[in-house]
Amino acid sequence: MPKAILSVHDKTGLIEFARGLAALGWELLASGGTARLLRENGLPVTDVADYTGSPEVLGGRVKTLHPAVHAGLLARPTAGDAADLAANGWDYIDLAAVNLYPFEATIARPEATMADAVENIDIGGVTLIRAAAKNHERVTLLCDPADYPDVLAALQSGGISVEQRHALAVKGFQHTAHYDAAIAGHLSYSAYEALELYPVRLLRYGENPHQSAMLLAYRPNEGPLGGRVLQGKELSYNNLLDLDAAWRAAVSFERPSIAIVKHLSPCGIASADALQQAYQAALASDPVSAFGGVIAANRAIDEAAAAVIAELFVECVIAPGFVAPALEIFAKKKNLRLVEMPDLMVEPAFELRSITRGVLRQAVDYGDPAAADWQVATRRAPSPEELKALRFAWKACQHVKSNAIVFAVGEATIGIGGGQPNRVDCVRIAAQRAGERSRGAVMASDAFFPFPDSVTEAAKAGITAIVQPGGSVRDTESIAAADQAGMAMVFTGVRHFRH
Repeated sequence: MPKAILSVHDKTGLIEFARGLAALGWELLASGGTARLLRENGLPVTDVADYTGSPEVLGGRVKTLHPAVHAGLLARPTAGDAADLAANGWDYIDLAAVNLYPFEATIARPEATMADAVENIDIGGVTLIRAAAKNHERVTLLCDPADYPDVLAALQSGGISVEQRHALAVKGFQHTAHYDAAIAGHLSYSAYEALELYPVRLLRYGENPHQSAMLLAYRPNEGPLGGRVLQGKELSYNNLLDLDAAWRAAVSFERPSIAIVKHLSPCGIASADALQQAYQAALASDPVSAFGGVIAANRAIDEAAAAVIAELFVECVIAPGFVAPALEIFAKKKNLRLVEMPDLMVEPAFELRSITRGVLRQAVDYGDPAAADWQVATRRAPSPEELKALRFAWKACQHVKSNAIVFAVGEATIGIGGGQPNRVDCVRIAAQRAGERSRGAVMASDAFFPFPDSVTEAAKAGITAIVQPGGSVRDTESIAAADQAGMAMVFTGVRHFRH
């Protein structure tokens, strides 16, 4: 008769699962409250204490920590292991359903003390999980009640495959790794949680074909960027970087918005009443660079937007949804990758970048930390139309590589310059992209102007208003250049470098 040990804090689905096992002829072993619940529901169960011949001690702190239990889980189907079990009067245990004391839920309570946290550090449960997972060639481990129905169905259909047991074992080790990391982080009084990464899949290569690469996620079994790939070729390393950059830009705007990214640099960002209009305005910002780029939307892609997007060759489209007619349009472009996102979140709230022998961590730049009013620095204040365009350009420039310069009209970029060693070159690049459209446009700069030359170049291009953080020792020179050109200039007091 096969044996199962059940030792769970979260008893969701337990009775139904145990009834299914009993109906299949399994013998049930259980500890403490788990055994009481099974018995109260009319299920035959043997207490672990009776099975091992050792009582629960230390107020329940020690229940399952006994060789009869762990030898039963760890024993292999060999003559030697079977003889060891028989010599001690023990038996094989074939399944373990285990979940742990709620450590994270405990420490999340504002009133929780360190004593509360320590008391909710599970010992026996973790040991059961690791023992069952280690011996998964023979033993089935369940540490998540959501897996009960599938495992029971497999047992009713003839048995669990080695592949299924392997997947459940991996889940068990991931669970205990996360549990231990939460404990270590809390007990160290650290403001930072331990970093956990789970492999999603190997990529064909990295930035170049000679570089190996892998996609990892902060949660197990999560899709790219937390989303779901609906169609298209396999996502590449570079695709994922561009998708992330485009998504961060698109979701930072409230109105229907489109961001087009090429090689990690936005080449067009726009907002409008409808996605189709936003896309057309974003594309007009730099149609040459947009070819072969990545497109992000902060609304579900509708049929009208899909029709105009499909006219351009793009690598990927990412959005929080795609209506059925849009999917039909995109289905004709077999290689186009579509990624559907579950929400409009950018998470986690931190960013990591590797450096030689180390990692840098910083909080995500979600925008200005305070909604303080901007300071008008020049004699002329911006008009209402200019102010609206400045607010759009200011948000857009936060997603451009420093030294970021954005020219905008209304709610659309018309020229973007960034990633150059000096700011004035970025102004010139933005002006070149915009051409004659820069006459009457506004400009945003992610950081202050160290010299007035950028303001002078903007004036030559026809810019009428500028938004920048301010704070340079030469601010007075930049203000004077703006006043001389009749431009309005406002200071935000906040910098938005993106290296």
